[in-house]
Amino acid sequence: MYPMYPYYSYKTSCEEQPLSFPAQHQDRQPGMEYLMVPRPIFDNPAYMGSGKLKNKVAIITGGDSGIGRAVAVAFAKEGADLAIAYLDEHIDAEETKKVVEGYGSRCLLLPGDLREEAWCQEVVQRTVITYGKVDILVLSQGVQFPQSSILGISKEQLEDTFRTNIYPHFFLTKEALPFLQPGSSIISTASVTAYAGQPLLVDYSATKGAIVSFTRSLSLQVVGLGIRVNAVAPGTVWTPLQVSSYSAEYITTLGTNAPMRRAGQPFELAPTYVYLASDDSGFVTGQVLHVNGGVMTET
Repeated sequence: MYPMYPYYSYKTSCEEQPLSFPAQHQDRQPGMEYLMVPRPIFDNPAYMGSGKLKNKVAIITGGDSGIGRAVAVAFAKEGADLAIAYLDEHIDAEETKKVVEGYGSRCLLLPGDLREEAWCQEVVQRTVITYGKVDILVLSQGVQFPQSSILGISKEQLEDTFRTNIYPHFFLTKEALPFLQPGSSIISTASVTAYAGQPLLVDYSATKGAIVSFTRSLSLQVVGLGIRVNAVAPGTVWTPLQVSSYSAEYITTLGTNAPMRRAGQPFELAPTYVYLASDDSGFVTGQVLHVNGGVMTET
């Protein structure tokens, strides 16, 4: 699809990154980051915080690993205290908590099933009880179950994908909204698949399209309250979701069909979330920012 260039390594300000990954697969979603080889890069030592989120409180779903973990670390560097909602990946979550606290921020771990409205309500309530407020809501939970044909998508898979990927957006926003003040920010995680499509991920892509529409519509509804609503649309990123979704063979070519010919690393997404959470984006709402390795999308 894209021109082939002789890229053999890729160097960022963080560290040298692989262009391909060894074959590996985890049988259970959403996957465990501590088992991945190599480990995803979630922290960029060259990124220095400047207090952009000082005295802010953020809820981050899926913050135990992957993109959510990288966002948590960047938010901590910027001074935010965190509540991390995740399913049951306790080893990953404890590691994230340790890193966040190492940067001087507080970190509340909230394991539970975000598919259930009652638990989403409790996530917000426990955050407010602990910190006294909520300023930022980052919605980054998700599952995907590749199927080569729509005929293979069962009713149970469809319900699980939608209930995990989009339902918590409604549940958490409804519970958090009364606590959000002017200047607050809601940030969803969409996907390049909402724009470019993905033949193996029809139901997943549909949920990401729903997130785009959710972002645009909710932003119009709450703009008068001074609350901004935006989203980030990642391309292929090296996270536990990949190794718990695809076959071991597929992983060896992950991300190589993008113009940059590699998967992104979680730390490369984090500054975009910082931008959308901070006053730097005070005139930005209803938008989707694309961090996808050069894939051209219609916005």
